[in-house]
Amino acid sequence: MTKKILGIDLGGTSVKFAILTENGEIQQKWSIRTNILDEGSHIVPDIIESIKHRMELYEMTSEDFLGIGMGSPGAVNRENGTVFGAYNLNWKQTIEIKQAIEAETGLPFFIDNDANVAALGEKWQGAGADDDNVVFVTLGTGVGGGVITDGNLVHGVAESGGELGHITVDPKDGFDCTCGKKGCLETVASATGVLNLTRKLSEEYAGDSQLKTMVDDGAEITSKQVFDLAKQGDDLAEMVVDEFSFYLGLACSHLGNILNPKFIVIGGGVSNAGEFLLEKVRKNFAQFTFPNVRETTKIKIAELGNDAGVIGASYLVKTGL
Repeated sequence: MTKKILGIDLGGTSVKFAILTENGEIQQKWSIRTNILDEGSHIVPDIIESIKHRMELYEMTSEDFLGIGMGSPGAVNRENGTVFGAYNLNWKQTIEIKQAIEAETGLPFFIDNDANVAALGEKWQGAGADDDNVVFVTLGTGVGGGVITDGNLVHGVAESGGELGHITVDPKDGFDCTCGKKGCLETVASATGVLNLTRKLSEEYAGDSQLKTMVDDGAEITSKQVFDLAKQGDDLAEMVVDEFSFYLGLACSHLGNILNPKFIVIGGGVSNAGEFLLEKVRKNFAQFTFPNVRETTKIKIAELGNDAGVIGASYLVKTGL
């Protein structure tokens, strides 16, 4: 009998669960609210309770599963199965996860950083087409990602490999980053970055623009609105998107020149701009890349959306990564 895998994507708002086949096919999925009260002490017990409840509901036992995989925010110790510094979960201390979940379910447990796990999902079942050399860049409130080379995730000596959001793209005049550096990719190529660029460019802009009017009126502006206005030909919005694409293309060229992956996959909410964004990023990427890299590394939009995390988590179990 073929066994199932349980994939978990732990986030600050919700915990997503899925039961998958060994081939990465989602058969059931559900989610629960992430209760971050009391320093996040309810999160692991809630996860265990939800797993047990679903196994009972579907009349399944531990014998039906290969194991459990999870993606988590924060600094993950994969061997010990612990997480430190996941501040959006209100986890201020090192949290033991593996020990508790294995003890309660009787199943082997695998864990990695959430961005790395999403990268594995896109590599295996998404835009990465199961190639062994894939870089995943996720554009949300910040910029995250994961690097897979020769089939293995790059973790680095202190689990800080793949901090793609902190590639420096504007060291001289860049915005201050929350990491303490200046000019990080995250400050210009995220939802926050769109707003940074909008404010900066609107100060110097004197033409006719709906976006300029919105800024001057103190309206709440989203990155989606900026991209939508750019698609409609708004002059200031086009300037913002061009600047955004310049920095993202430049950062992707660094990734391409160093790693020469088969695919650089762009995901996250901002990537919903699709081909409109991609065309501009590719143009800048081509400008800054070594010729052979330009010909062999392709930039694509992610395909799995919110399922990337649970699929990547199941891949941890399947491969024992």
